[in-house]
Amino acid sequence: LQISGYLNLLANTIDNFTHGLAVAASFLVSRKVGFLTTMAILLHEIPHEVGDFAILLRAGFDRWSAAKMQLSTALGGILGASFAICAQSPKGAGETVAWILPFTSGGFLYIALVNVVPDLLEEKNPWNSLQQILLLCTGITVMVLLSLT
Repeated sequence: LQISGYLNLLANTIDNFTHGLAVAASFLVSRKVGFLTTMAILLHEIPHEVGDFAILLRAGFDRWSAAKMQLSTALGGILGASFAICAQSPKGAGETVAWILPFTSGGFLYIALVNVVPDLLEEKNPWNSLQQILLLCTGITVMVLLSLT
């Protein structure tokens, strides 16, 4: 088994920890914010987990081991949610959310800017770049529309 598979599992566990933080903290704000955050993370996680599964297969894991390891990284999300709930201040959820949501949002923005934007800038075909930018704007629009309802 290659070390890249284990590094991917570690990164996925940390990623799931921050997702758990975001989901729990957003439900501390309101049910609506919690559902919106959960939907956004689920839409992000489906292709992400499929990609991670492929990375594990390429690293030498068999299908069953890769699936078990992927499931084990989900414990990071449970730990993150538990941490957010346990970190809730006796003065109310406002103090907890005041640092958790900006922390997780900043992490998501950092990942997007570091991973997606350089690929967009290196794209040779302007049509592909335009499609990606339009899809990015569509995603932002959907989230704005959902937050207004």
